[in-house]
Amino acid sequence: MKTRLFLLLIMCLFILPSASAQQKEYSLWYSQPAPNEGAENIVKSRGFPYDKYWERWSLPIGNGYMGACIFGRTDTERIQLTEKTFGVKGPYKKGGIGNFAEIYIEGIHHDQPLNYKRSLRLNDAISTVNYQYEGVNYTREYFANYPSNVIVVKLKADQPGKISFTLRPVLPYLHEYNDEGTGRTGKVSAQNDLITLTGDIQFFRLPYEAQIKVIPSGGQLKAMNDESGNNGTIRIQQADSVVLLINAQTAYQLKSSVFTASPENKFTGNEHPHRAVSQCIQKAADKGYEALCKEHIADYQSLFSRVDLRLCDETPGIPTDSLLHDYQRGKESLYMDELLFQYGRYLLIASSRKGSLPPHLQGAWSQYEYAPWSGGYWHNINIQMNYWAAFNTNLAEVFIPYVEYNEAFRQSANEKATSYIKKNNPDALSAIPEENGWTIGTGANAFSIDSPGGHSGPGTGGFTTKLFWDYYDFTRDEDILKKHSYPAMLGMAKFLSKTLKPTEEGYLLADPSSSPEQYHNGTTYQTKGCAFDQGMIWESFHDVLKAADILKEESPFLRTIKEQIGKLDAIQIGESGQIKEYREEKKYSDIGDPRHRHISHLCALYPGTLINAETPEWLKAATVTLNNRGDKSTGWGVAHRLNLWARVKDGDMAYQRYQLLLKKYILENLWNMHPPFQIDGNLGGTAGVAEMLIQSHEGYINPLPALPAAWRDGSYEGLVARGNFVVSVFWKQGLMTQMDVLSRAGGECVIQYKDIANFTIKDAKGKKVKTIRESKNRIRFATQKGNTYYLNH
Repeated sequence: MKTRLFLLLIMCLFILPSASAQQKEYSLWYSQPAPNEGAENIVKSRGFPYDKYWERWSLPIGNGYMGACIFGRTDTERIQLTEKTFGVKGPYKKGGIGNFAEIYIEGIHHDQPLNYKRSLRLNDAISTVNYQYEGVNYTREYFANYPSNVIVVKLKADQPGKISFTLRPVLPYLHEYNDEGTGRTGKVSAQNDLITLTGDIQFFRLPYEAQIKVIPSGGQLKAMNDESGNNGTIRIQQADSVVLLINAQTAYQLKSSVFTASPENKFTGNEHPHRAVSQCIQKAADKGYEALCKEHIADYQSLFSRVDLRLCDETPGIPTDSLLHDYQRGKESLYMDELLFQYGRYLLIASSRKGSLPPHLQGAWSQYEYAPWSGGYWHNINIQMNYWAAFNTNLAEVFIPYVEYNEAFRQSANEKATSYIKKNNPDALSAIPEENGWTIGTGANAFSIDSPGGHSGPGTGGFTTKLFWDYYDFTRDEDILKKHSYPAMLGMAKFLSKTLKPTEEGYLLADPSSSPEQYHNGTTYQTKGCAFDQGMIWESFHDVLKAADILKEESPFLRTIKEQIGKLDAIQIGESGQIKEYREEKKYSDIGDPRHRHISHLCALYPGTLINAETPEWLKAATVTLNNRGDKSTGWGVAHRLNLWARVKDGDMAYQRYQLLLKKYILENLWNMHPPFQIDGNLGGTAGVAEMLIQSHEGYINPLPALPAAWRDGSYEGLVARGNFVVSVFWKQGLMTQMDVLSRAGGECVIQYKDIANFTIKDAKGKKVKTIRESKNRIRFATQKGNTYYLNH
């Protein structure tokens, strides 16, 4: 008997997939360096700079604080450096993210190298360059270490004394102080093995500094400065290898005064970044390259390696640009489907870590004097889309930067809420400022926020606090709920409650109200109670009431919104069978652009939950709207459509939008273009793939809810459902064969899937789990925190 059990155990180890299986390897790689024509190639797109070389070909690394774009050249290497607090005046005179520095490694002169390959390995977030020149193998490694906050570069060769170059950093876009407020001063100085880049930004009176420490092994090092003392370089000759350590910071500190003080006073009294940069560089140097690399890999993989998606066994042996171009010509690749999904997770980790600012419109990267659209946090979809993938792809920690950012701007947001109510609904104004809650409009960045108005209504706030509810719902951490999510949601609900006005029919409508960025007859269309505002107010109230019940909170205000939520009448169906964007519209396209990139009246379907399987008429109307809206959009607009089709559980239609992203809106380095480049389409696309594979917004876990025919066989491991259940699923011929559920928070697990009642469920000890059968397609069972449950057909 013991022998038989032992043999069965061995068979299981080989036959059954394991959630701890080794993650598949993913790389972006190319057989040529990134082209670099600099300013000569910059053109305008939608009124903003667009550089097809930087945006299409450079490879991004980042640690939340800083981002660097690697070109991998063998004549003069270019490393473009961005630091997310580096703020200039920007296009709207409220601040914008600018290019911190260009770092050139000159004098390499390796023309026509052999066996050239540059890559970005997603599994360890290390970019490499490898080639042969005159019989010598050259290698470079680049990574952005988060724990030590340094970008690390190592150049080496397989023969001694073969590394020679000049390190020449440049501060771009320098201007004398001027009446326009666009001045930027700066100098680059070299001393011993250190280059220091320092200066000030006129608009914010913001000091900045970066240091690059050069650590050679063997050879000679010489620091040089020109006569002006503003252009320092370091020359390396005949070294065996060289390590560069880079850190950049400003005097920016994330606190309420950033959003309440005038531009020139936002950072008054803050410490100059010199001491912090110096300490950071010295600590990194003390650790050494090997320790920094080990530290980086351990930190990064603790996040990235949580999820594995396998739709195929292949790993194509052709460069990524060729693979993408083949895909765009109709030769689809399941590996490319996987690669773009994991790339989104990589970009989110690289641009959003605790202590850093959230990812802006270009994530953590910008080579321009100011980023397109200021590199802002646009709250009528873009910043929300940046974080949709955080929760279901097992990266909840990366949402912390937005929590910190939101709590810093809350004082300003409260003042703006009071002003908004005083202007638009003075009868509802409270003499106690806190009772007016807080608000957020469309435009925001690291330096300022706006109120609702213009082309977006107050629903932008409910759209935002949906993220806070999901932050709790996916983690089920009551500490998060008490300290962060509930205060944010409650304050927003207090504001939104005061934007409502009664109608003769007994409804409560947001007034004024706008569906984001929609125009009619050439002007912004304002109304009362558009679907976006009403839907997001419903989501806000609904989430607050759920949270209050969990926390056992009671108050007159909670009773107020419990009454108000029933009078919102958020969803209406029009004569064309569509979800109406406006209450006054009859047929689809009566008002506004019928092919508009925004599809805001369906935000109650995704990321909201008001439209769901229990409202079949609304779901049907949502598909009518999706079909009428069409796909002539932007990268992020297609990503939203992908998520919406997943929510109506049409896998093939969702997959068509995912393919459209790849075929029309993805560049050779897999960045998404609006155009110009915007990161939200990448991150929204990743969220959409996860939404096709797992949903949990309807009170149960639904594995494979929108599986397309193209993904006939496959598996995923590590996606997360609400309730903090980590789920792994394996399927054949479109049908689930196995499901593993790790309960990270305990509680009841409810699963809906075809014939799920006939699956056997066992715990980690092989003991059969008692379940309650609600129907042949739905079961529930109790779980213990930390335990894994195995379902097999």
